[in-house]
Amino acid sequence: MELTAKTTIKSLLKEHPYLLDFLIEYRPEYGKLANPVLRASLGAVATLEMVAEMGNVPLEQLMSDIRSEIERHATESPMELQAHQADQMRHEALGGMIRDLHAGVDPDVIKRRFAELIEHASPSDIAAMEQTLVAEGMPEEEIKAMCDLHVKIFQESLEMEQKPVVPGGHPVHTFHRENEALAEVAKRIEHELADIGEPPTADGLRRQSDCLKADLARLAEIEKHYLRKENELFPALEKHGVTAPPKVMWAIHDDVRALLKDVRKALEEGPAATVVKEGRVLVKTIIDMIYKEENVLFPLALETLSEGDWVRIREGEAAIGYALVEPRGAWKAFKGEVPPGERKEGHIALQTGLLTAEQIDLLFNTLPVDVSFVDENDVVRFYSEGTRIFPRSPGIIGRTVQNCHPKASVAVVQRILDAFRAGERDVAEFWIEMNERFIHIRYFALRDVEGAYKGVVELVQDATDVRRLAGERRLLDWDVESSPKGA
Repeated sequence: MELTAKTTIKSLLKEHPYLLDFLIEYRPEYGKLANPVLRASLGAVATLEMVAEMGNVPLEQLMSDIRSEIERHATESPMELQAHQADQMRHEALGGMIRDLHAGVDPDVIKRRFAELIEHASPSDIAAMEQTLVAEGMPEEEIKAMCDLHVKIFQESLEMEQKPVVPGGHPVHTFHRENEALAEVAKRIEHELADIGEPPTADGLRRQSDCLKADLARLAEIEKHYLRKENELFPALEKHGVTAPPKVMWAIHDDVRALLKDVRKALEEGPAATVVKEGRVLVKTIIDMIYKEENVLFPLALETLSEGDWVRIREGEAAIGYALVEPRGAWKAFKGEVPPGERKEGHIALQTGLLTAEQIDLLFNTLPVDVSFVDENDVVRFYSEGTRIFPRSPGIIGRTVQNCHPKASVAVVQRILDAFRAGERDVAEFWIEMNERFIHIRYFALRDVEGAYKGVVELVQDATDVRRLAGERRLLDWDVESSPKGA
């Protein structure tokens, strides 16, 4: 092949697979190419020109060194070349197995083929294959529906993998302790469902009703576990090119949320058979997700993310909270680079005034609305820390707004962004009732003096008390307020 500045890593490694080891050792910045997920996602678009810039290497030097390595390798023994080709064929065969699985081939047949091909599969293998399937156009819903079988095929080899040990206080350590506590509650619910009887009876349901209500309330704490994954862990993985597994898992999170709601409703309305049936599906879905986290997601994340990534995840956890447990231990790591926006000194000249960064923070944090800003490239750049209606945490900063919403909402979000960008609309608003509160949600297009689209600001307000106002108040009358700090 002809080597040019526009040659992609994917095409280069397809033609010369042995160059993978060469590039990994060539510059520290290229070490992440060892991650098959990163290669699958970015390799198709990363050119040598981009790679040279990433490694701070002159393009001509990089291309010259690659050519020299190709020439050197041409003189090596055929055995080494065969080893690289065998490794490439192995990954292609693994991908073929998963495609056959989706096509309906018996999983037991796939497991036998797998055993003949490989004795060891890592979490990265599963992630890389799911990433490849997405890149090839397979719908995420289909991958979600089959991901249990993906794990089942690799189960034996996954369980042979040595689980990484992390210190107390590390985000993965906290996730693990939460999983232990959540699994205990789920197993208890499983026993309570069994005690309703076979077949389930109304009397059995009455006997177990209080226990089930209490344990379902405990299980609902899983929301914090999932929110930390969605708002902290997933954004960090996405920045390293790992996009498919988070999307598949988020869809399953939404399934758990819906199931939990349905089971609690069935517990109030019956019949007993529905409670048992839906309750067992809920328990199985949660236990299966815990297995995927412990054997696929967390090992993959520990392999992929840097210490700086984990520090930022740890710093954002408290804003969301924890499920049934609190972090145990005082894990500390080198923070690396300081995230943008932390500098507090100096003044910022605005159109109608001069404020310090601290004053701007205080202003936004005091407003009785939840403010978020998405720039013209659909990237989340800011949210206020004051009044909070919906969960937010630092992990969403720098993330595309489409990835911050469940799949069911993405189409509406995209429609608003497209209309704002095209200049067709400047405002969109919704109002909903949530937890007996009236929530008003508004979106405003931001445009510069020439009318060019510069992003969108979202304002979310709890308008419950505002809707109750009537008549007028023209005088200050704190004496009638229920709180000494009232307006």
